[in-house]
Amino acid sequence: MKVLFATTNQAKVLKYKKALEENGIELITIKDLNFKLDIEENGKNAIENAYIKAKAYWDATHIPTIGMDDNLFIEELPDDRQPGTYVRRVNGKELTDDEMIMHYTNLVKEYGGRLTAKWIYGMVICSDNGSKEFSWSKDHFYFIDKPSEKRNSGYPLDSISIIPEFDKYLVELTEEEKITLNEKDCKNDDIQFILENIKQEKS
Repeated sequence: MKVLFATTNQAKVLKYKKALEENGIELITIKDLNFKLDIEENGKNAIENAYIKAKAYWDATHIPTIGMDDNLFIEELPDDRQPGTYVRRVNGKELTDDEMIMHYTNLVKEYGGRLTAKWIYGMVICSDNGSKEFSWSKDHFYFIDKPSEKRNSGYPLDSISIIPEFDKYLVELTEEEKITLNEKDCKNDDIQFILENIKQEKS
């Protein structure tokens, strides 16, 4: 069975592709289509933006569609400077990975060399069964102003994120450390959410 992931972020695709294929689900992306929709992601939070993407591509293709988005909140920043849903878009410009690292390290420097960060994720599946939503968060890390030399394409802020449990950059964690960290987050509940809803679609 085919499921469409409404994203062009290859790093997001890789996270889910193998797990879904092991369960008989072929994950395709916008790049596999012969078109790309011009979507205004004007939701107030991650769930709303995830829904906007999933619903638009479901309406256009009638392939069960996953939409995903994330919000970034930084404890030390005032409300008017919070990235929120505009993590990659700054002053109306879509930043590259390197530009994001530069922007956020400069921000960290402005606030003394360390900022406490929190990600809130939203995922929505649109299909014949309507829409289903799921949300989770990650809040056990902070940003510093000296980036790692390693890069995780599509997730540039991993290079300035420090995980206190390991006192290491997120981008430099071993696979074993990532598994331990994941167990403290959604425990793969996001993957289970997809599988349960796609199974309902099959039945």
